[in-house]
Amino acid sequence: MDEEELRYYVKAGEIAARVREYAARIVRPGMKIIELVENVENKIRELGGQPAFPCNVSINYEAAHRTALINDELSIPDDSVVKIDVGVHINGYIADTAVTVSFNPKYEDLLNAVELALSKALNVVGNGVRFIEIGKIVEETLKSHGFKPIKNLSGHSLDRFIIHAGESIPNHKDILSMRKFKAGKAYAIEPFGTDGKGYVEEHNLITIYALWKTGKIKGLSANEKKLLDAIRSRFKTLPFSERWLVDVFNNDIALLRNTLERLWKRRIIWGYPILVEAGRGMVAQFEHTVVVLEKEVIVTTKLK
Repeated sequence: MDEEELRYYVKAGEIAARVREYAARIVRPGMKIIELVENVENKIRELGGQPAFPCNVSINYEAAHRTALINDELSIPDDSVVKIDVGVHINGYIADTAVTVSFNPKYEDLLNAVELALSKALNVVGNGVRFIEIGKIVEETLKSHGFKPIKNLSGHSLDRFIIHAGESIPNHKDILSMRKFKAGKAYAIEPFGTDGKGYVEEHNLITIYALWKTGKIKGLSANEKKLLDAIRSRFKTLPFSERWLVDVFNNDIALLRNTLERLWKRRIIWGYPILVEAGRGMVAQFEHTVVVLEKEVIVTTKLK
């Protein structure tokens, strides 16, 4: 990683940290999630970044991958637990961070345990440290407070324009996880804790997509080609929302959704189903991005 790349990672992290705290301040029961995500995404742009993925707003037993649809009427419920996952990129270099806000005092212990697990995990990240050490700390911390890690959600390596760059950092003591942190690489550390079963399953609703096939594709209709060209030029391989493509067909939402579905069914784009806790337990998440160097670790998404 050269100095310019590091500057991009650090700048993206500074913006992400500010936007995460902004999101936590403005979220409230009764607020439409489309208002929240559009405020968050616009704040990213205002501060000089670009969204690395649609702002995720996952409620209660939802763990990840919900963003607002076009004209979404869903609101933040009373007494809810809300995960807000924010991604920022500068020239493709990504910061990924998340916060959980509870409007029900009953779940404060869960939030505190997950936040503590993240803090303890960050203390051991370093060049040459095995990923399993992170999983061990997260699992032990959560279990000592009476909660479970979500075993099939994990942290991940980051690369330019790639949000999940091939390496997974477990949230439990996974004996098969033998990889190590390497100098010159960026990673997202993101414990998920729950009072439920400890794993997630897919819901049938998809609100986030990403480009899957990057080469030449034959047999596209004119509309499919038009939409695919927009996806490639605007997002490259980063995740996106239908909200960001509403102009492609002059606000014809039905045509946009139909064309997205055709591209998804052909596996030209990938759909991310909303992930829900299998026992419908409450879920909390906290996340920071780190850049690992030879002799230090920079947590890019901590407020300075």
